Amino acid sequence: MSANAKALNIQDLPTPKQETWKYTNLGRNLPEGLVSADINQKILIHKNSGQVCEQIEEILFTGCAGIHANPSLKIVLEEGASLTLIERHDGQGAYWKNMITEIEVGANARLRHIRLQEESPEAVQTNMVHIRLARDAVYDGFSLNIGGRLTRHEIHAQIQGANAECSLNGLSLLREKQHGDTTILIEHEAPHCRSNQFYRTILDDAARGVFQGKVHVHKIAQKTDGYQLSNALLLSADAEMDTKPELEIYADDVKCSHGATTGQLDEEPLFYLRTRGLDEGAARLLLMNAFVDEVVDKIEDESVRAQIQERAEQWLLRALQK
Repeated sequence: MSANAKALNIQDLPTPKQETWKYTNLGRNLPEGLVSADINQKILIHKNSGQVCEQIEEILFTGCAGIHANPSLKIVLEEGASLTLIERHDGQGAYWKNMITEIEVGANARLRHIRLQEESPEAVQTNMVHIRLARDAVYDGFSLNIGGRLTRHEIHAQIQGANAECSLNGLSLLREKQHGDTTILIEHEAPHCRSNQFYRTILDDAARGVFQGKVHVHKIAQKTDGYQLSNALLLSADAEMDTKPELEIYADDVKCSHGATTGQLDEEPLFYLRTRGLDEGAARLLLMNAFVDEVVDKIEDESVRAQIQERAEQWLLRALQK
């Protein structure tokens, strides 16, 4: 791993006094009595120049009760390479999966990266991700955040080559007292590049969601196109969403925008569907599925998209059955 990619140190945990951690108190949520893992899982995926991988590749990181693990993932795509990767997370019991991920996408290479986070309900997961994109590179990421007691997915993306593109999309489905934090910094360090952030969150019971998204456009990065949107749907009066969109722009020829919404289901379309013969449960399910599908549709592969839609609908049905 490079010096830019650093895991959290259990001896020096971040606190809410730090601006980027003000919504997430990691120290108070770690399970007690954790034992450091004897062996930490380390995965390296390296694709050579021009290598096009037509088959989807999958990897799995599993947490174990009572263990503080420091797994790592490094993905390197050389010039012109292409890969679709599914990264799965699960586990049993209370543990801390303190992960570090480093991704390098070479010139004219393309990485489609789907991350399915379904940790144990008692688990804590932190994943510090560092992405670097060369000229004409494309990183297309999607994250499903559905598990864990407390999770933080922190992404630092550096767009270093001209005409590169970074897309970060995600769906968080949180219930009970789950806490899900997505924190993103995209740095535009070259001209004629594009970035997209599109995240949707559904919160039930006393769950808490966090979205912090920042686009930093350096002076050299003229003709930047940066887009950012966070939408949250609250199913309970006790649920909470904290959103902090941010733009920091030093170039003078850019097109950047951000937006955020938080609220309950719109009563007007709900009433319309009821007048067309749907009962309240079916009408709510239809509207929530539409809310989910807009972000899930960003996934190009049909089989993966269908898998995530099915998992999301199971979650929604359970929410409606209470």
